[in-house]
Amino acid sequence: MNVALSIIFGFLILAIILGVLSSKGKDMNMEQWSVGGRGFGTALIFLLMAGEIYTTFTFLGGSGWAYGKGGPTFYILAYGCLAYVISYFLLPKIWKYAQEHKLISQSDFFVKRYDSKLLGVLVSIVGVLAIIPYLVLQLKGLSIIVAVTSYNTISSSTAIWIGAIAITIYVTISGIRGSAWTAVLKDSLILIVVLFLGIFLPIHYYDGIQPMFKSIETIRPGFLALPEQGLSISWFISTVLLSSVGFYAWPHIQGAIYSAKHPAVFRKNAIIMPLYQLILLFVFFVGFVAIEQVPGLEKSNVDLALLKISIQTFDPWIVGIIGAAGLLTALVPGSMVLMSASTLITKNIYQTFFPKTSEKKIIAITKLMVPIVALISVYFTFNGGDTLVPLLLMGFSLATQLFPGMFFGILKNNFVTKQGITIGIIMGVGIVAYTTITNTTMGTVLPSVPQWIKDINIGIIALVINLLSMAAVSFITTKVQNNRMYKPLKEDLEK
Repeated sequence: MNVALSIIFGFLILAIILGVLSSKGKDMNMEQWSVGGRGFGTALIFLLMAGEIYTTFTFLGGSGWAYGKGGPTFYILAYGCLAYVISYFLLPKIWKYAQEHKLISQSDFFVKRYDSKLLGVLVSIVGVLAIIPYLVLQLKGLSIIVAVTSYNTISSSTAIWIGAIAITIYVTISGIRGSAWTAVLKDSLILIVVLFLGIFLPIHYYDGIQPMFKSIETIRPGFLALPEQGLSISWFISTVLLSSVGFYAWPHIQGAIYSAKHPAVFRKNAIIMPLYQLILLFVFFVGFVAIEQVPGLEKSNVDLALLKISIQTFDPWIVGIIGAAGLLTALVPGSMVLMSASTLITKNIYQTFFPKTSEKKIIAITKLMVPIVALISVYFTFNGGDTLVPLLLMGFSLATQLFPGMFFGILKNNFVTKQGITIGIIMGVGIVAYTTITNTTMGTVLPSVPQWIKDINIGIIALVINLLSMAAVSFITTKVQNNRMYKPLKEDLEK
C-alpha cells in the first residue's frame, strides 16, 4: 500500500469512528437520528451548511469547469452568495414553523402547512428523484478522487463500494450527528488544502495569479469571459437564479435547518457564509493552472484537472492529504442525502399508507432503507456517464420546483391551495423530466427566437410554468370553495 492510499484510508477510518462515536450516550429515536434533537448551535449548523458548498462538485466539478469552460464557472460563486441572502429571511421562519409542529422531514412541512398527506407523498417522490443524482454525484467524485490519488492502486468501482459502505455504516448508526461531526474534520482539512493549492500552484507555475490569467488570455483569448451563445449571459443569470432559489429546497438541507436550536443561527451564518464562499475562487485557480500544465483533458476527464495537476506537482504524501480532503467532501453531503432519502421514503410515503406503524418500527424501517438507497445510487453511479456539473444542475432543476410551496407556506396570508401546489409541482417536474430525457433546450423548442432566449436555463421555464399553474389552480379552487361555503347562506337569505 503506497503512502497516499494509507493517508486516504486513515482519514476514512477516522471519519467512520467520529460518526459512530457521535451517537454515544444518545437515545437514537427518530428526532435524534434525523434532526439531532434540534440542539445544534451556530458552529455545527455552519459546518453542515458549509458541507453543501464543498462537495465533490466544487472540489472536482468547479476546477473541471474552470479548466474546460472558463468564465461560465463563476456562476458557482455567484449563486451561493445570493442563496445566503435569501436564507437570512427564509430559514428562521421555516425553523420556527418546524419547531412549533415538530417536523422531521421536508415533506412534513408540506403535509402540515397544506393539510395534505398525498401532497407530502408527491413532495417525497420529487425530493428523492432530486437527491439521488446528488448522491450519484458524490459517489462519482469519490471514485475519481480515490482512484487517481491512490495512483490507481484502488479502482474506481472499488472506491465507489468503499464510499457507499462507509456512508451507510455511520448514517445507520448516528444519523445527522455523524454527518455533523465528520463535517468538522472535513471543513478543517478542505480549507487547508484548497487555500494551499489555490495559492501555491499559480505562484509555482506562473509567479502569481495575475500572470496566470494573462497567460490564459494569451493562449485562449476570451476564455475567461462569457461566450456570446450557449453559456452566455442569459444562461448565467437564469442558472444563478435557478440555483439560488433551489439551494434551500433540497430535502437534505431541511434536516440541517430543523436541527438548529435557535433561529439566530441562520442569520449569523448568512453573514459569514458569503465570505466562506469566496474560497471557491482558489478551487477555480487550480483548474486555470491546469489548462497549460495538464493539457488535453476532454469531456468527463476535465473533472480530473485538480487531481492531475496535484500528482504532477507534489509528493505522494501531499497527494494523499488532497485525496483525503476530497474523500470527505463526498462523505459528508453523501451521508446527509442518504439519510434524507431514507426518511422521506419511510416517514412520508410508507407511513402515509400504513399510519398505525409505531415510531420504533418507523426508525427501524428508515435505517433499513439506508443501504437500499445506497445500492440504488451505486447502480446509477456505475451506469451514468455525465460529468459532475450537469448532474448537479439536473438535481437543482427538480428541487427548485418545491421552492414555491416552501416560500408561500411561510407567508401569513397564503393564497395558495394544496391543489395549486400539487399541480404546480407536477407541471414543473414534468417539464424538467421531459427536457432531461430528450435533451430539449429553449433553442430546440423555439429555434427562431433570439439567441439570448435560446440560452435561458430551461429549469427557469419549468419554474415559471410551475408558478403560473399554481396561481391559476389556487384561484379556481379558492373560488369553488367560497361558492360552496356561501351557497347555503345565500339560499337561506333568499328564503
